[in-house]
Amino acid sequence: MTIAITGGGTGGHLAIARAIKEELNTRGIKPIFIGSSSGQDKAWFEHDDGFCEKIFIDSKGVVNKKGFAKLLTLIGVIKNILTCIKLIKTKQIDTVFSVGGYSAAALVIAAIICRKKLYIHEQNAVQGALNKISTPFANAVFSSFDASSIVKDYPVSAKCFELSRTRESIKCVIFLGGSQGAVKINELAIELAIEFKKRGIKIIHQAGAKSFEDIKQKYIQLGVDAEVFGFSDALQEKIAEADFAIARSGAGTLFELAAHRLPAFFIPYPYAAGNHQEFNAKYLADKGAAFYKNQDDVTAEEILKIIDNTSAIKNVSTSLENIISADGARQIINYILK
Repeated sequence: MTIAITGGGTGGHLAIARAIKEELNTRGIKPIFIGSSSGQDKAWFEHDDGFCEKIFIDSKGVVNKKGFAKLLTLIGVIKNILTCIKLIKTKQIDTVFSVGGYSAAALVIAAIICRKKLYIHEQNAVQGALNKISTPFANAVFSSFDASSIVKDYPVSAKCFELSRTRESIKCVIFLGGSQGAVKINELAIELAIEFKKRGIKIIHQAGAKSFEDIKQKYIQLGVDAEVFGFSDALQEKIAEADFAIARSGAGTLFELAAHRLPAFFIPYPYAAGNHQEFNAKYLADKGAAFYKNQDDVTAEEILKIIDNTSAIKNVSTSLENIISADGARQIINYILK
């Protein structure tokens, strides 16, 4: 069996690809990765020895394109489908695992045309456009939000579980805006910085590559000693150090924090497709395992009240223990290989 993993563009998609790759590697299987030359795909996997081969094609998203630009992108998709049909034949690919995102489109459609086995992982509470179109042709669709899913546990790195612990008080807060940063979360962090300093709370802040220097200077001006970064290979260790997170609610972030048992205040990105980040956050909040507010309604005062409520923090951290188990990737690969 030759397995190809495809999809990406953003960290949420790529984290699933990595977890599935790691599980395959434990069984002596090295899959092929087929992704995009744009987005974050190359940064994540170009030098990853867990894949027998990495192929990056010139793919771009069609969403938000208009007029002539959209036509050119669609022509590019058709060319990429033909490229992927050739790859399926020359690399003898018989199984495709898609994590979604625009970089998955060409290989997913090629797999359908060539009648190869197709497995899909849907990360979010609202199904993405590509996954919605390709679901009828898939051998199985895995989703942590769908009660009927064959596997409900979200595949996250084993390191999240190894570093997990129950939080009972807050000595460190991590702000997670993703590698691209989040303006609202950056603004909120600066607004809370002085109050955190008064409480003796350490700040770890993923400000994003573009905003890193600006945010770092603002902390210096405030006289606050914060650990600020844009992108880090040691993100799991930073999350493990924290006792509370303020973050967007992409599914990857949501379930990684759940695996760490790290209480979080989620601020959904309001322009996410289908408003899926709000549905993601609500999923945990309804189980008493998170806090969330839409970004226009968030106040620093509300967050401070939560942070000062140690019993609520412990209750949420304890509730997270039952949200996700450590063998999501193993269950998925068991199903694919059976």
